[in-house]
Amino acid sequence: MNEGSAIVSLRGVKRSFEQGGQRIDVLRGVDLDIMPGEIVALLGPSGSGKSTLLQAVGLLEGGFEGHIEIAGEAAEALPTDQRTRLRREHLGFVYQFHHLLPDFNATENVVMPQMVAGVARDQANARAAHLLENLGLGHRLTHRPSQLSGGEQQRVAVARALANQPTLVLADEPTGNLDEATSDTVLGQFLELVRGEGSAALVATHNERLAARMDRVVRLHDGVLE
Repeated sequence: MNEGSAIVSLRGVKRSFEQGGQRIDVLRGVDLDIMPGEIVALLGPSGSGKSTLLQAVGLLEGGFEGHIEIAGEAAEALPTDQRTRLRREHLGFVYQFHHLLPDFNATENVVMPQMVAGVARDQANARAAHLLENLGLGHRLTHRPSQLSGGEQQRVAVARALANQPTLVLADEPTGNLDEATSDTVLGQFLELVRGEGSAALVATHNERLAARMDRVVRLHDGVLE
């Protein structure tokens, strides 16, 4: 990838579904570039296709038309193993619900994706502790998800998404399950950590106030970006 080039480039991305014998066009031709280190808010009401667009960028399922380029590599026609490699090397994910592994503590949840990527256990532990401490969880490293508040669980999920130093973090309503005060705190910590790590991010939200805290806002309406 050349310096200054987009780390994500979408051209004419479309996605349709069949429901009740009718064709529903969710994405009608999306064009989007995200530059290195840029945090982009993807704004739109519930049901507008934000999650579908994140699935396209995250290479999480097939059925999309158009061109999807990740870190300079055309991804839309790659076989499954190569799509998995791209996700592992370049992408991190945060969802509305934390999806932490309940039988593992906070540190272990952040260590796990690193070990899958081949990182040594000692190095993975140090990286997990560094991220969790930066998120204000230095005193909760050995607590399991059931012992953490909702905001703390989501911060662990943020640390997990950044564990392998992704080029791009994809966040789908990452604070949508939290109260307003906790949401503000977690989003602020998320943005600070992503910027500090030098990653880019695409953050789906329906919250105008939260979107305004990001570098750029794009709006999904009627299947296209405005």
